[in-house]
Amino acid sequence: MKKEKDNIEYCGQTIIHEDIVKEINDRMLKDETVMALAEFFKVFGDSTRLKILYALSMSEMCVCDLAALLSMSQSAISHQLKVLRQTRLIKYRKDGKVVYYSLDDDHIRRVFEQGLAHVNE
Repeated sequence: MKKEKDNIEYCGQTIIHEDIVKEINDRMLKDETVMALAEFFKVFGDSTRLKILYALSMSEMCVCDLAALLSMSQSAISHQLKVLRQTRLIKYRKDGKVVYYSLDDDHIRRVFEQGLAHVNE
């Protein structure tokens, strides 16, 4: 029986479309940008954070309301909110002793909605 790796086609050349490779190389993202983008998308890899982002896409909320909504401790929610704040996905405002969280901007809402649309196709 032939293994799947035996079906992989290999290019016998070291480079065929040098002009395309050069053009894309000239426009390639800097390593720092790639790392920041990887961190950005890594945050979306946690189901609790996704639930928080979904909730915040509908309304700003405080820690205690998020904890009640997700049936989690306020401490656990606070930890996830810290991660989301550090990656600038959410922002907060204080009203007396209560801190309200919301999505940082419309870009975050669009990224989330695009991902959701993709998985719902």
